[in-house]
Amino acid sequence: MGRAAGENPTPSIKDPRPRKAGSGGGWTRPGGADLVSGHPGGPATAFPWFGMDIGGTLVKLVYFEPKDITAEEEQEEVENLKSIRKYLTSNTAYGKTGIRDVHLELKNLTMCGRKGNLHFIRFPTCAMHRFIQMGSEKNFSSLHTTLCATGGGAYKFEEDFRTIADLQLHKLDELDCLIQGLLYVDSVGFNGRPECYYFENPTVPEQCQKKPYCLDNPYPMLLVNIGSGVSILAVYSKDNYKRVTGTSLGGGTFLGLCCLLTGCETFEEALEMAAKGDSTNVDKLVKDIYGGDYERFSLQGSAVASSFGHMMSKEKRDSISKEDLARATLVTITNNIGSIARMCAVNENIDRVLFVGNFLRINMVSMKLLSYAMDYWSKGQLKALFLEHEGYFGAVGALLELLRMNDDQ
Repeated sequence: MGRAAGENPTPSIKDPRPRKAGSGGGWTRPGGADLVSGHPGGPATAFPWFGMDIGGTLVKLVYFEPKDITAEEEQEEVENLKSIRKYLTSNTAYGKTGIRDVHLELKNLTMCGRKGNLHFIRFPTCAMHRFIQMGSEKNFSSLHTTLCATGGGAYKFEEDFRTIADLQLHKLDELDCLIQGLLYVDSVGFNGRPECYYFENPTVPEQCQKKPYCLDNPYPMLLVNIGSGVSILAVYSKDNYKRVTGTSLGGGTFLGLCCLLTGCETFEEALEMAAKGDSTNVDKLVKDIYGGDYERFSLQGSAVASSFGHMMSKEKRDSISKEDLARATLVTITNNIGSIARMCAVNENIDRVLFVGNFLRINMVSMKLLSYAMDYWSKGQLKALFLEHEGYFGAVGALLELLRMNDDQ
């Protein structure tokens, strides 16, 4: 169902859309030149190669580390370029909050004729000013005058980049970058493994298993991007999509409410508490109202009738734990997203729903809830799909635009 391990040891940029017989395998720019091959005599874009997605809660950064540097290139390489590469690739943590997700590293890629590894780095948006200051201290503007960035922060921090680090931000549409990045990462695979997966038998917990899913023919698909808020896109081709709807109740809502209700301070802490809690101590279920299933409308007794419905009772409030509150908050947000996504899929007549975004990072509870909801309420007609690099596609799309932009010059 997925690519065999070792099948594509040096993947390159290619168009993941179905191609007519005899068409080329490279991802080409409008002028017709193959972005993969690069220019004779060297890369189209000076190193370092970055793409950024500056979200409301997290900043996502992707960095291409060249592994085919020649002796001549190394001799001519300026010191601050070496310093940046060493700093990014020799550390897995940066300061108190920056993290390189080593397990997501894509190895042996070919981009613009250069072979290397793609690194995935994240840090809280509240630390952006420290990042900009570091760029100034490392004299990044002597290597690049422009950074490709997407997300709302590309607008919010544009002036700070210009005045502090002497850098211009080339601002990109975040939904364009999301789709381009997703298609690219899926096309190259995850180091011989498929990028996309689903949960088989989601309605039977003891039989629920993670399985690979082939996205070679991805259209149409419903793309649900869960960040601080949620955007839902109907995607009909690489260049043809529309934003169907969205909701303000997303990952930021989950973390914000958990901070208020439990005193936790981080997403990881909130999820850890939720994993230990029991939402049925907080939520009122169908069986709490009907004494069992509501058979006329096929509502199981275990279905949530009223999120936080038990909290009207002082006795219930006195008996719950912070872990129960965290779990109920997670279930409430996830169920709401799943319900909206299912209605959108039905209205758009799409049977594949891809869930992406950093809300799903290390969040197995929500992924299984979404899988169950899609399968159960659609009677098996809708499938919830997930991706290994869930929150980084916007940043990858920004990197691809950097390479295209310089290739066009």
